[in-house]
Amino acid sequence: MSELFGAIFSRGEAAEAVSDAAWLRALLRVEAALSSAAAEAGAVSPGAARAVVDAAKPEHFDLGEVAGSAARIGNPVAGVVDRLRELVPEQHHAAVHYEATSQDILDTAMMLVAKGAVAAILEDLHGCDQALRRLEHAEAVQVVGRTLLQRAQPMSSRERILVLRMGLWEPINQLGELTFPSSYGGPVGDHWELGPDNHFIDIQQSLSETLELESQPVWHTARTPVVRIGSAAAEAAGACGKIAVDIILLSQNEIGEVSEGRPGGSTSMPHKRNPVAATAARACAARTPGLVATLYAAMPQELQRSPGLWHSEWETLSDLLRLTGSSAAWLRESLEHLQVHPDAMKRNLEGGRE
Repeated sequence: MSELFGAIFSRGEAAEAVSDAAWLRALLRVEAALSSAAAEAGAVSPGAARAVVDAAKPEHFDLGEVAGSAARIGNPVAGVVDRLRELVPEQHHAAVHYEATSQDILDTAMMLVAKGAVAAILEDLHGCDQALRRLEHAEAVQVVGRTLLQRAQPMSSRERILVLRMGLWEPINQLGELTFPSSYGGPVGDHWELGPDNHFIDIQQSLSETLELESQPVWHTARTPVVRIGSAAAEAAGACGKIAVDIILLSQNEIGEVSEGRPGGSTSMPHKRNPVAATAARACAARTPGLVATLYAAMPQELQRSPGLWHSEWETLSDLLRLTGSSAAWLRESLEHLQVHPDAMKRNLEGGRE
């Protein structure tokens, strides 16, 4: 993310949840949990697993070196594994990256990152709903209803706010019902084909429990989990964008029914009081449709691992979650400090009567 524009497009806790540092922490959590799961299944010794767990700490890794390693094999897992093998005694190397492929580690880490980001998004969406609820329960007045941006029938101010709240409820439900599966299929995704008595299933289940992810059969080239997360995020961003644009429209000088409690100024017009938070929320939301389209475009992945389409998901999903989270965080700020002007509502209502 550009540092110059980060204050706008990297707002709130979701931005940190998808940061490079968060990705590295997730990769290390997966490697540590995998070694522990392998030890629990009897595939490696407990001592070897402990050595991996002790080594898999962010302070033992240089983020720049891990990032640079991605150019060697097309993803950053190699840098993590190579460094772990440097840190772990040679007699315990079998416990490092046990029978996994890079996609297992990266996909599982992606689910950890996404789960954290979704939790942050949900917190801000609930904050938006609570702020709207407070406005809804304020004294009701009649306001102008507007369709196609033209005056329509009068309506209650509470009804107008309730419609905005209802627009948030379904995205909140969709995000809350998401599943985040771990991945442990091995080089060609055949671990689950070895029968119910193989220890790979035990490792997968233990890995999932440790990381608090769902356990499911290998999904290396079945990308529905990624698309569902992206779609739910984009839906939430769209709901935020709708509320934001209504705030912007109602803040116009000619309408003046609401205003932000922390308005922004102008470099050339000192009199202006711009609804900056709502504007930023809308800007973040406006960038999400193309990102979710990329995730859908990446679904038809070839054979057992895709060259290119799989790779296109990582930053795309991170950006989508970051922007959705930023939109929700900005909107929450706008709504929590929103000022309502009943006098303007009355003036606008009476001014249009013949």
